[in-house]
Amino acid sequence: MVTDLYPFSGNYLDLDGIRYHYLDEGSGEPVVMLHGNPTWSFYYRNLVLALRGGYRTIVPDHIGCGLSDKPGDDLYDYTLERRVDDLERLLDRLGITSGITLVLHDWGGMIGMTYATRHPERIKRLVILNTAAFHLPAEKPFPLALRICRDTRLGTFLVRGFNAFSLAASFVGCKKNPMPRELRREYRRPYDSWKNRIATLRFVQDIPLTPKDRGHSLITEVAEGLEQFTRLPMIICWGELDFVFDRHFLAEWVRRFPKAELHRFPEHGHYILEDAGDEVIPLISAFLRSTSG
Repeated sequence: MVTDLYPFSGNYLDLDGIRYHYLDEGSGEPVVMLHGNPTWSFYYRNLVLALRGGYRTIVPDHIGCGLSDKPGDDLYDYTLERRVDDLERLLDRLGITSGITLVLHDWGGMIGMTYATRHPERIKRLVILNTAAFHLPAEKPFPLALRICRDTRLGTFLVRGFNAFSLAASFVGCKKNPMPRELRREYRRPYDSWKNRIATLRFVQDIPLTPKDRGHSLITEVAEGLEQFTRLPMIICWGELDFVFDRHFLAEWVRRFPKAELHRFPEHGHYILEDAGDEVIPLISAFLRSTSG
């Protein structure tokens, strides 16, 4: 899908009959960008345009998201482990097995850092954008809106029937620079029916809050393995008005990675590349140049 806002032709990897869409733009050191929920590769469009002149930028749409297929539960297991398997297959197929810079936002943090703990020798740098790679901090209450979506029939009806999760995110994700209508429409475009909103709901339902929840032990394992990455170059760009990934999550990143280059954006929200893109993208570009050796 090529548009003025998304000027990329895209590529597909066949995952046993399921089409996995991804961008592969530019050449040079690989920069792998992983989106969250309910966004898609569209979130990274401006960063790709800024970097593809000097780097190979790889941006997948997780299955059920963006321009990837949106299979039912009978054909695809919407879990963190499966997401990481998909990413691993893609990067292996592309021959990207060293010198990787991971750019991580929202669920992309858990997916990317789980991949990183599988293959720590492949990772060169980390770019952290309002995300997590550990459990909900003890000081952080689980937001009521997410609880409703995760645990109730009403949440299922609102998310899949009315696209409520994507709709709300397109309004509250930017605080200082609200998205114009055209941008909000593009973010929601892939999620245009009950069927096509399956991943939006499954991502929320896959959030593990207790040891009994699926994926809880995997996140524990990833969190315990983060120390091995403390010597890698890392930049953190954080919108402080994010109602989910707030100061409690940022404090945990800073505690674990005290040497990271940190940029706080106190007036900006969750969609930091939209809300503060004019500032954040040059910071990421400069970080990559300064750590290229």
